[in-house]
Amino acid sequence: MKSVFVTGSADGIGLQTARDLLAAGHRVVLHARDEQRAAQVRDAVPTAAAVVAGDVSSLAQTRSLAAAAAAHGPYDVVVHNVGVGSSSERVETEDGIERILAVNVLAPYLLTALLPLPERLIYLTSGLESGGRADFADLQFERKPWQGMQAYSDSKLHDVTLAFAVARLFPAVLSNAVDPGWIKTRMGGPNAPDSLAEGAETQVWLATADPAEVGFSGRYLKRRRDLRANPAAYDVSVQDRLLAACAQLTGEKFPA
Repeated sequence: MKSVFVTGSADGIGLQTARDLLAAGHRVVLHARDEQRAAQVRDAVPTAAAVVAGDVSSLAQTRSLAAAAAAHGPYDVVVHNVGVGSSSERVETEDGIERILAVNVLAPYLLTALLPLPERLIYLTSGLESGGRADFADLQFERKPWQGMQAYSDSKLHDVTLAFAVARLFPAVLSNAVDPGWIKTRMGGPNAPDSLAEGAETQVWLATADPAEVGFSGRYLKRRRDLRANPAAYDVSVQDRLLAACAQLTGEKFPA
């Protein structure tokens, strides 16, 4: 039995991942944005070990979330599923950080930095990472014109880059990125071709399969297939610059 923490698991792919893990007999801690959502998830998934709450657009709440999650650990696996989609306007968080970057990149970075490193880490990304740009001169679209889809694609590239950086720096941890596909969720929309079960399948496999089957790290996968990611994600200098940028924005250095 694995002990697993799944972020962003109040609905969508995260909730499906948690339910599939529970159905397979694993121990799962879920995460919701606030206490109201957490109460709803506790009612919907009574077999969960716990549900912790925290709005990851806030650095302070993400820190509190890490402490709350750690109290229910330790974990064999952490699935960084939480994320937001594109937006038509640039929105800043309470910390003055562009929201897509804050939720999709800084939240998994900060949780990885603050939680004890598990045996396995899984970062959800998107096929749109292929069009992402590692523009460290203007990560937050403060000077260039706002492009919501580009900001989202950039964030998904950064998620892959983060997964690969962890794999490089911590060889004892199996750290991989997963493209779940275009899934029928609130974010994916009703016209998406893939089901929730398909969206959750690869991360459930990565979290629970025997090490002889899943003993690799620093990979980008979809439907269990090893794919080639955006070339920038493999660049050690890009990885290091991303970690440095995240450390500066969050005030938390990556664990060494």
